[in-house]
Parts: sequence; structure tokens; C-alpha cells
Amino acid sequence: MEKLPKNSVSIAGEFAVLSQLALRGYDASLTLGHTKSVDILVSSPSTGKMTKLEVKTNYLSSRSAGGSSSLFGKFISAWIMSEKHEKWVEPNLFYCFVNIANDGQNLRFFIVPSKTVAQYVKDQHQLWLDSKESHSRENTMRTFRMGIKGEKYPISTPTAEEYENKWQLLL
Repeated sequence: MEKLPKNSVSIAGEFAVLSQLALRGYDASLTLGHTKSVDILVSSPSTGKMTKLEVKTNYLSSRSAGGSSSLFGKFISAWIMSEKHEKWVEPNLFYCFVNIANDGQNLRFFIVPSKTVAQYVKDQHQLWLDSKESHSRENTMRTFRMGIKGEKYPISTPTAEEYENKWQLLL
């Protein structure tokens, strides 16, 4: 498959998440415009509870294939984040990390609370800064990795077994 523009990958991930939410009976709306703060607003028709969902998608990259890092260990997949994600914690904010396989047909969804994401992103960046790999450079880029149950990690790492297809966490 040919490489798609980043925006197309993001939109594909958002619509894939919307379809999963619809199949599970949630009401969900994609937010639009350049001033939006989250990607999808989700509500439960039975309870009326509202949740914010930020979607991060990877496709056709070494990050989407998973791998192993000498510093961070083995991971299923990874997504690029930014410095702001270290501090963005709200009780009703979740991330849906979408992994689209290189065939474009196999998708994986990981639903993770914002508190877990913020802590991991902060800890992984500090570990990187403390390592020889960082060469004392400051960097606003962060990486969120989805770990594997049973693996040993230098920091607390969310695993696929904890968060894959955990749609019920939303509401």
C-alpha cells in the first residue's frame, strides 16, 4: 500500500473508532475545526454520561509494527505524542490508540485513561533524558508504547492485555 498523508491516516483512525462505538451502542460525534480540543465526544444513551476521546493512529510505520528498544523494552506498537500529553489529565478523557496494519484491513484499538497516558509519557521521557541515548538534548516529542504482558520494563508500561478493546472503560 502506498504511503498516505498524515491527515488521511488520522481521519481513517477517527472514523474507525466511530464505527466501533456505533457498533457498541454509544452515541458519538466527531469534533470538527482547528480549535477542537478532542477528537470524539461519546455519550451513553442509557446513562447520559459524556466522555472525551482523543484518537492517535499509526499506519505503515516501524512504530505500528512494534519492536524492541534497548531502553524501553518490547512493545506491540508506539505512537508519537507531545509534551502537552504529560499534563493533560481529566477523569472523563480517554485515548484510543489505533494501530492499522500494513494491509489496511486489520485494526487494533487500545482504550487508555488520560491519567495512565500522562504518567507513562512523563516517565518515559524522564527515562530517556536520564539515559546516555538522550545526550542531554531537550525534546518536545514523546512516545506512548503499548507493552506486552509478562515483559519486564524499567517503568510502569501499559499492556495490550489491559487496554485492547476495553470500550467499557469509556462509560
